[in-house]
Amino acid sequence: MLEIKNLKKSYDGVTILHDINLKIEDGEIVSILGPSGCGKTTLLNLILGLTEADSGEIIFNGKDVAKCPMEERGFNIVFQDYALFPNLNVYKNITYGLKNKPNISTKQEVEDMIDLLGLREHLNKKIEQLSGGQKQRVALARTMVMKPKILLLDEPLSALDGVIKESIKEKIKQIAREFKLTTIIVTHDPEEALTLSDKVLIVNNGTISQFGKPQDIIQTPDNDFVKEFILNQLLIKKNNIFSLFAQGMSQRAEAV
Repeated sequence: MLEIKNLKKSYDGVTILHDINLKIEDGEIVSILGPSGCGKTTLLNLILGLTEADSGEIIFNGKDVAKCPMEERGFNIVFQDYALFPNLNVYKNITYGLKNKPNISTKQEVEDMIDLLGLREHLNKKIEQLSGGQKQRVALARTMVMKPKILLLDEPLSALDGVIKESIKEKIKQIAREFKLTTIIVTHDPEEALTLSDKVLIVNNGTISQFGKPQDIIQTPDNDFVKEFILNQLLIKKNNIFSLFAQGMSQRAEAV
């Protein structure tokens, strides 16, 4: 279990997170959702150990890791821009971390992960030859062969569209279920959070507005912010899709 108690963080005298309290069960997929600047990425960085809290506890399996260096926590992240090495091929990207920790995964476990994520045919390709979805799968494979205790994902679907996005969502779910891996995702997209996660944490102005199952958030929002944020964002997305559809139809008509 990951438990966060009274977590606070400020930058230059401005409080970013106020007294965050949270429990995430083993194997759960949890999305951290909220508008830009609400503190969701700061919370992810605090869990990872990329930055240090002003006060509070981050308890993992009964131990407070809030003061532990990032490398001692055993949590791994897939960044929004994938952070792959352009000078290395796909296979060398996947196995890069194993050079320093060769005993974490066996060769067979690496091969199994390659097959799970459908990367077999791409192993000798350079990163520039890959699509966005393929790059995301390489980044996932590279992280998973290091056997993280918690998997952190920063906007993992933001650069993807349509079928590719749905495919990556299913891969994330499959990995979390198969490895019973606690997975925490930062996203600004309510639809993404509600369809991908076991629970959704909605953050606003550095505080928790609601934490619960997707159906509970949709059916019984705790406050007006949750209700309006979810509905407004879904409406914006719907309008954007309609606008793109209308634009495509107009272009077809002009071509005719």
